[in-house]
Amino acid sequence: MLVQQILKSKPTQGVDTIALGTSVGDAAAALSQKKIGALVVSPDGKQVAGILSERDVVRELGARGPACLSETVDTLMTREIVSCTGQESSDEVLAKMTKGRFRHMPVMDGSEMIGLISIGDVVKAQLSKLAMEKEALEGMIKGF
Repeated sequence: MLVQQILKSKPTQGVDTIALGTSVGDAAAALSQKKIGALVVSPDGKQVAGILSERDVVRELGARGPACLSETVDTLMTREIVSCTGQESSDEVLAKMTKGRFRHMPVMDGSEMIGLISIGDVVKAQLSKLAMEKEALEGMIKGF
């Protein structure tokens, strides 16, 4: 399955972003309120400056305590972003996520972000693909 198909199957098409300079505490509140695992740090909603995940926040809380909540997202965000395009397959994206040990990936069209996919989105697509293959094989075996 292609990434563009995964994006179309998501219930919401937008990307949750947060501005550079926002406090980590405000970002943590947004993650909690929206029940999401990551926010894209973006100056305009289209460019990707970084990603701040719940893992980033928890890691720093554990290492330095609540003082990190008053810092800005710029200090904790992941800056080296691995992205994909809509034309990549779910297999390719899953391999990138596994190798990099991350769970969220911006989908880019040139230099513009057009979506965000999570490991959950990719796993759901893989399971759907397996279910279709299973049905096809059962049909062949039963002679349908």
